[in-house]
Amino acid sequence: MDKYDNRYIQIGLKIAYYRKKNDITLEELAEKINLSVNSLSQIETPNVVQPISLKTLFTIADVFHISPAKFLEFDDK
Repeated sequence: MDKYDNRYIQIGLKIAYYRKKNDITLEELAEKINLSVNSLSQIETPNVVQPISLKTLFTIADVFHISPAKFLEFDDK
């Protein structure tokens, strides 16, 4: 396990949290950010470590009208 894997998982969980909080389906968000549903699903799945580009992170933050920093506040264990 890479030393940053836990952080990628936390980012994915936060994306899922904001998506559900905003009542947006996986399919709707994937379309808005021009990413495949499968790729977005892998990012959100906690047992899959899926790195995410800053461009994608910024685009998702824009969709939710939040600062990208919200995704980068980590609970390092």
